[in-house]
Amino acid sequence: MAKADADNKKIQMVDIARMAGVSTSTVSRALNGSPLINEETRQRIADLAKSLSYTINLSAKNLRSGENRTIGVVIPYQDQIRQDVTDPFFMTMLGHLADQLTKQNFDLLFSRISADRLEDLAQLYESGRVGGLIVVGQWDQHEKLNDLARRQIPFVVWGGQLPRQLYCTVGGDNFNGGFLAANHLLSLGRKRIVFMGDKHATETQQRYAGYVQAHEVHKVQVLSELYIPSPFTVAEAREDIKMFLQQKTPFDALFAASDLLAITAMGAITQAGLRIPQDVSVVGYDDIGMAEHTYPPLTTIRQPMELAGAALVQNLMRVFSEGHSDSEVVSTDLIIRGSTCRP
Repeated sequence: MAKADADNKKIQMVDIARMAGVSTSTVSRALNGSPLINEETRQRIADLAKSLSYTINLSAKNLRSGENRTIGVVIPYQDQIRQDVTDPFFMTMLGHLADQLTKQNFDLLFSRISADRLEDLAQLYESGRVGGLIVVGQWDQHEKLNDLARRQIPFVVWGGQLPRQLYCTVGGDNFNGGFLAANHLLSLGRKRIVFMGDKHATETQQRYAGYVQAHEVHKVQVLSELYIPSPFTVAEAREDIKMFLQQKTPFDALFAASDLLAITAMGAITQAGLRIPQDVSVVGYDDIGMAEHTYPPLTTIRQPMELAGAALVQNLMRVFSEGHSDSEVVSTDLIIRGSTCRP
């Protein structure tokens, strides 16, 4: 039982700092033999660490010395949301992250873990396999990510800013993106706009909030029957939009939480005998490469993925060197193409 308790609560550097009455940076310098720490303090900290069976994290030490040049890029997987790594958004993000890390002479280690086991991120770092982590996707795991931040794991997350957040996020302005999409459709005279996407994901929640705000501005009621809680996988999204169409619920526009969902919906809508954009206007989200090559070309909300990749890497380096970094929001823009027009 005692061993299990010890395993569940590993001593961290911050614990030693508190017990010794010094800062965490002082503990770090002392354990790494820095000449900036006097011998008496260094020995006191070393003895305390030894008595608590604390060992220096090899990953952090190697990265500081320039020996560990590997960054873990992790895309969590969650059964409820179901978004495949082959999703064009993920592939685009991975490409830009690889480019940015290569420019700074870092290697990339890709990993896919269950969002319900985010504690595995700590193991990936503490084992020394990587010197830092970039997590692509926040899902609904805000508190678990806060727990990782308390353990002083150096990581940044692609996602939205949330209350009481202890970790750094880089993400698009999801609320504004949702507002821009719905406002565009409402400005075209559309009144019954379907929202398609699973609101369990933080970013989708924020896009939906922008969609709701646009309706309030235009004094148009948001209707519950115009919500399709679809996951981000093509097969399931196709079935969801087909089921919606079979119900014959009147609608004149659709805003999807991703381009992949929007493109899937466009196929089903066309097969149902409706014309895009004459009968139904469609807006997607992300502006993936294929968005401008659909028929008609897809109106969408653009997230600057190259800028996002650079921001994630830069913020991770700041977290590593300074212990923290302020969260960052990258702009989102409405890209108008042929899938929307005035009715």
